[in-house]
Amino acid sequence: MSNKPTHREPPPGFKESLTRGPFSTHNGPFYHKVDGERFWHGLFITERHCNSRGRLHGGMMTTFADGLMATAVRRANRIPAVTVSLNCNFSAPADIGDWFEGTARQSGTSDGFAFVEAEAWVGDRIVFNASGVFRLLEAQK
Repeated sequence: MSNKPTHREPPPGFKESLTRGPFSTHNGPFYHKVDGERFWHGLFITERHCNSRGRLHGGMMTTFADGLMATAVRRANRIPAVTVSLNCNFSAPADIGDWFEGTARQSGTSDGFAFVEAEAWVGDRIVFNASGVFRLLEAQK
């Protein structure tokens, strides 16, 4: 029997994310955890998240990275932002059944742009690190 968590049992503190847009909802279900200023997103890897070799698809990793970084920017600035650029470096595989989680933090802002760094892992193995630039938008009225 596998010691990997089941879809019904995310790690302690994680709750299913219910306020995502249609694209993210389709690619989930995603989970989140918040502890003060820190946050994490999580996902149980299923077959639909994988490439033909049963490994987490690079496009799914990039989607996950974008969500992490957008969350960091939103939490830091309390206004909407859009992705301008995203760089994702893949360093290890992740497989069907793995619990995949990550976090991000804004490293700075300048002239209406936010700079962000993220990483995600399975267990103690880093799967990717990413960086991005987001355009800060005016607060919605």
